[in-house]
Amino acid sequence: MMLGRKEEMAVLEGLFSSAKFEFLVMYGRRRVGKTTILEEFARRHDGIFFPAQAKNDALNLRDFSETVQKYFAGEFLAAFPDWERALDYFGRQAAAGERRIVLIIDEFPFLAEQNPSLKSILQHHIDHEWQQSNIMLIICGSSVSFMISEVMGYRSPLYGRITSKLEVCPFDYLDSAAFFPGYENTDKLLAYGILGGIPRYLETFDDRYTIEENLVRQVLPDSSFLNDEPQMMLRLELREPGVYNAIMEAIANGANRLTKIADHIHEDRNKCNKYLGVLQELRLVRKIIPCGESESSKRGIYVLADFYVNFWYHFIFARRNYYAMMDTAQAAQHIMAGIPDYMGPVFEQVCQEYLKRMARKGALPFIPVQLGRWWGTNPMLHAQDDIDILGLDVSGKGGIFCECKYRNRPMPMEEYEDLLMAAKAFPKVSEQHFVFFSKGGFTRPVVERAQREGAVLLTLDDLYSLDDEPWRK
Repeated sequence: MMLGRKEEMAVLEGLFSSAKFEFLVMYGRRRVGKTTILEEFARRHDGIFFPAQAKNDALNLRDFSETVQKYFAGEFLAAFPDWERALDYFGRQAAAGERRIVLIIDEFPFLAEQNPSLKSILQHHIDHEWQQSNIMLIICGSSVSFMISEVMGYRSPLYGRITSKLEVCPFDYLDSAAFFPGYENTDKLLAYGILGGIPRYLETFDDRYTIEENLVRQVLPDSSFLNDEPQMMLRLELREPGVYNAIMEAIANGANRLTKIADHIHEDRNKCNKYLGVLQELRLVRKIIPCGESESSKRGIYVLADFYVNFWYHFIFARRNYYAMMDTAQAAQHIMAGIPDYMGPVFEQVCQEYLKRMARKGALPFIPVQLGRWWGTNPMLHAQDDIDILGLDVSGKGGIFCECKYRNRPMPMEEYEDLLMAAKAFPKVSEQHFVFFSKGGFTRPVVERAQREGAVLLTLDDLYSLDDEPWRK
């Protein structure tokens, strides 16, 4: 059974129910679950699902010929001599019936890189035959940059023919929790912080075992799928994985600005900047700008976008020789000792994801037009300051100020007051709302003060229940 992906399936079902030709481009990083979605959709509607492979054009054409001939005629006679005739056959057969025909081509870049003319061939059939047909065409790819520039870009022959696009993103913390019904919320959060929202990674952990036992079974053994997954992914995507490895290790261990990354790996800044751009296209790195500033801000920092990749570079990559001197149980204990510090930024992102869900429910005081971390100079302190999460409304007069604490002890009054002081860096934000997230709960003085002042206090259980009651007090 496929978990989650209700929104993605709703998009596909909506296009299927259309009474006209539809052409959807789907893309997303490797392992994110695109193929699972498309296979499920093809099963529901008896669609033609063709998975292209990394082989030459003639062999992919033969496989496509076999797929469509078996679908329409029940048997494979011979490969079509070229893609023009293969697609012409598909179009004629689709037009011969009255029902809607779905054609799904998965990993389209494998075809287009071997035969660049295929995009023009598709364009010709769409323009001259399929536009007036009952066909639903879906092409999908894991090479995000290729799909954006070479398929959807304005220089592509397919530009202007595409009716919809869909980027399949990793699950958030709540959808990821569905993989572990046997875990308490604390362990659901830990599993998400280690594995992230990639379904293929989430499937490896078994909630009959503790997090530490799953590290022993599924991450640390050389034979395990996850043990070398980030390395394998880079080798599939990139020609110079060595420099990219160094960049990602630097980011995972705290070097988050361009200058610091370049100094850490002893490379030229321009070269690093180019490589960071590639990693962003692969959805492995994100650039974060202080909330409230423009995208052109020079104060941006880089973070690893995937939690498992971050975990792997933080705990595994540079320590392989060290762990080789231990058994896997000892290595897992060593990792678990460092997990509390590692989970702090994870908890902040989870709190952001929670706020987005509550915004969609209409529970927040307003819909934030900007939401994220903030750092900069606080004029009241004459010093640098930061806010874990800041949400601003469209007018700039409303603000949601959040503090996130991943600690087992209750949050003390000092943390409460720190956030109120940080908010003074925004004197033009006249309608200020304060929200405190704490894994370990809150001290009694904090609870009493929050009740008097209308601040919202949220625990881990509130994040997983999505109950809007705390917002109505």
